[in-house]
Amino acid sequence: LKVGWYNAILQPAFRLPYPEDTLAFVVLSTPSMFDKALKPFVNKEQLKIIRDPVDQCVSHHFSRVKEKFPDQKVDIMLDYEILPSRKPKFLAQTAAHVAGAAYYYQRKDVKLDPWGKKKIYGVCIHPKYGGWFAIRGLLLFPDIQVPFLEQSAPVDCVSTEEKRIELLEQFNFHWQDGRYRDIIEVKERYSEEQKAYFATPPAERFRLLGLTQEAQ
Repeated sequence: LKVGWYNAILQPAFRLPYPEDTLAFVVLSTPSMFDKALKPFVNKEQLKIIRDPVDQCVSHHFSRVKEKFPDQKVDIMLDYEILPSRKPKFLAQTAAHVAGAAYYYQRKDVKLDPWGKKKIYGVCIHPKYGGWFAIRGLLLFPDIQVPFLEQSAPVDCVSTEEKRIELLEQFNFHWQDGRYRDIIEVKERYSEEQKAYFATPPAERFRLLGLTQEAQ
């Protein structure tokens, strides 16, 4: 994406401090991340202090990407990072939408709003993975300007009013059961082991990965 596409739809407080033609990439993790990235990372890092295995695994892989561009300035923003103001460094779902990676369904996408004064949060759905994916971060290249980059619209895979209401209902009021993730037919979903991991309170996840309390 170009930073300008992202900044154009946000209030000034959330805009990124780069010229509008600056090149950036949104990075998603697919369901296979658990087996292909997280478990090997944990096995390799077992003797070191691990605070949050997923966050540290993601940070590790972003750093490896940065190393591939020794002659370029690369700025990294991770989905879990926050500013001193407690705002997130970037709005992950907005970035995914403007990059064409996943469609960010929000209350405004429903014409006949049934929720009255309730607060309704939006959610991104991927055309291949449904809700079985995560937005992990942004890679920004401040010295690369791409004025002629053409924007790709995200795939509107939840296209009926009824399905959008169902999606937002499930995500906002029944998110624990994960049904919103299967709002469309998906090509791949989390393994049972991965579902169990994310359903477990964070302090107890170490045991599932074979980590000791000392590592924690």
